[in-house]
Amino acid sequence: MRNSEERYISLLTDFGFKRVFGTVPNKDLLIDFLNSLFDGEQVVKDVTFLNSEHVGDIRSDRKAIFDVYCENEQGEKFIVEMQNAYQTFFKDRSLYYATFPIREQAEKGDVWDYQLKHVYVVALLNYKMSDSAFSPDTINHDIGLLDKQTHRVFNGKLTFKYVEISKFDKCLEELESNYDKWLYVLRNLSRLDSQPDYLRNEIFNRLFSEAEIAHFSKVELREYEDSLKAYRDIKNSLDTAKAEGLAEGFGKGRVEGHAEGRAEGLVEGRAEGRAETLVEVAKNLLSIGTPIESIMKATGMTEDEIKDLA
Repeated sequence: MRNSEERYISLLTDFGFKRVFGTVPNKDLLIDFLNSLFDGEQVVKDVTFLNSEHVGDIRSDRKAIFDVYCENEQGEKFIVEMQNAYQTFFKDRSLYYATFPIREQAEKGDVWDYQLKHVYVVALLNYKMSDSAFSPDTINHDIGLLDKQTHRVFNGKLTFKYVEISKFDKCLEELESNYDKWLYVLRNLSRLDSQPDYLRNEIFNRLFSEAEIAHFSKVELREYEDSLKAYRDIKNSLDTAKAEGLAEGFGKGRVEGHAEGRAEGLVEGRAEGRAETLVEVAKNLLSIGTPIESIMKATGMTEDEIKDLA
């Protein structure tokens, strides 16, 4: 018996995202999405999926688990991440992730000239990042290594692409590019009752067929239901934490009794609401059986920190 009444899976869930973008039978879907994102800057002809779980040089090093990790026909590396909840140090995390495909290119032996293949980190953000470096009206943010004075590329081997998909609000009739169509299905696939005419071609026909829940085996259905529950639990927990943090901030401002106090209280409330409630969020998610990997990704806490709460 299905708990979900939707016809199609949500690509915002861990299961849905990895099923569509992280499996060999569906690699043409990933290739089409990446090419729509790069829009001619990079043309991916083929991809090979790589081990998405990485550890450092010693056993005690922090582990990194990517949603999707692959390389193209030229050996260039792509990390593709779906991030559903705000994380204070997500930029640091994505930078940390980039070190793994860089370091693994080191050739064994005495002779190596340090020539690297390009590394791309693609982060799809289901929230507004609100970073001071980003234009608030822009969905795509293309980050590279530049000279601060000349604004010229210093080294073109490392690229970060942050995509704030939560800002995408076009309706079906407004979809123009193939990239528009991908952003639309990323946000709305599970809300659709049927495949719209605007989303009919060979690639999207494959996508809708692969995403139809009625085609799932019992094992796949159970895995999806668990993933959907984890996604909803995480979103609800963090939305509640955010609301409580904002409320606390306004309360502090009222106690101060002036505009500056309200502003400072709001900022403090946001920071404290995020920091202090992460532990409570992790506890709540543990209590309802959310996988530790999902809790790590949502909260930024380490595996050991989460296990200590159990």
